[in-house]
Amino acid sequence: MELHERLNPSQRPTLESEPFAELKNRIHMTVISELGPQLFNVAVDPRELRDRVTADVRRHLNDEPGLAREDRERLTSEILDDILGYGPLERLIADDSITEIMCNGPDDIWIERGGKLYETTVRFTDDSHLRRIINKIVSQVGRRIDESSPMVDARLPDGSRVNAIIPPLSLSGPLLTIRKFSRRRLTLEDLINIGSLSEEAVEFLCRCVEAQLNLLVSGGTGSGKTTLLNALSAAIPNNERIITIEDAAELQLHQRHVLRLEARPPNIEGEGQVPIRELVRNSLRMRPDRIVVGEVRGAEALDMLQAMNTGHDGSLSTIHANSPRDALHRLETMVMMAGFDLPLRAIRQHVSSALDLLVHVDRLEDGSRRVVAITEVLRMESDVIQLQDIFEFEIDSVAPDRTINGALRPTGLRPVFLEKFRKRGIELPQSMFGERLASLDERRGATA
Repeated sequence: MELHERLNPSQRPTLESEPFAELKNRIHMTVISELGPQLFNVAVDPRELRDRVTADVRRHLNDEPGLAREDRERLTSEILDDILGYGPLERLIADDSITEIMCNGPDDIWIERGGKLYETTVRFTDDSHLRRIINKIVSQVGRRIDESSPMVDARLPDGSRVNAIIPPLSLSGPLLTIRKFSRRRLTLEDLINIGSLSEEAVEFLCRCVEAQLNLLVSGGTGSGKTTLLNALSAAIPNNERIITIEDAAELQLHQRHVLRLEARPPNIEGEGQVPIRELVRNSLRMRPDRIVVGEVRGAEALDMLQAMNTGHDGSLSTIHANSPRDALHRLETMVMMAGFDLPLRAIRQHVSSALDLLVHVDRLEDGSRRVVAITEVLRMESDVIQLQDIFEFEIDSVAPDRTINGALRPTGLRPVFLEKFRKRGIELPQSMFGERLASLDERRGATA
């Protein structure tokens, strides 16, 4: 049965249907106890280690009577996945078409493919089997999960985002969610091919990054903010010093001069925590040309805005929001979380002077991820930050299967920040913005 085929509850495999569960667990523990530290020695060649583990597993299986040859081969593969990989999840992680893996317990595992959810036949032996894989994942990045700290954010070596939560916080056993990253980083050309961006919008955004505009990518959960930020970062010149700051390292920048910083949670004594805010402050002493914050979600928003306003132009970041206007509201709230009693007008002036552009990404009803608005941040009027859409997604039609047909098109408005392009010797063709070539200032002059 294929992974994407749905199962009725009555057809779902149960824990009791695994005839070799005890055998697999026993051999697994025996091999681990025999090899010990060799399994975690980075100096050991992976192929040599795999051959050694395979030989040990087969030796123990040969001592078990009554096993058919097919069962021995299958058990060898499954035990190898448990010891060297991520157990039953190994083939799901290897499938590039899967974007999310959701373990709602040992025998209830779902995937997301093409923006839609499917139940799978994959399962763990029991709660302890799933807990073992969770512990393996989080320990690889120096984090921990136990009853005193039952919730953790981590990542796989390829940058895939991991969240795990166990009892007593979870009432339904261990829960694991993996948001996979593509093995190959999506480029802006890829985003054009899949319909997330138009060619005109890509050209415009690339020149905005080259002109060192401060850019914020907004969108809901799973809308593709980090993917877009990754793609946009490719437009940063190769001769600039870039510092990335993330809660869990996911960005994949390929420039020559990249420094990667990652926040650290508290240890078992509740000490040693290093939040993103401290890393943003420290990065200012590291002579950055660009500061890329994976996501702003708290008081670090104030430090990031201050960096943008004190000569660190060209900063990039993402934020959870349902619209460009909501992104500004969330930024205001985060600045208030910094603990300073600042008046709202002062905060908004800070935001409007720091940010140049908002790029809003949305996951539409058909599961596709599209950039739906590229919005310029203007100055304040009557205590309100003014916005104008430079590009806007227009829906042309909706097919019977709910597929949305549309495109990101220019609104005809020219950005007010074009002067920043001229200062850096970057030209923008007027045809990029459509037929109506009137900026906001020109429109106001016409109506005055």
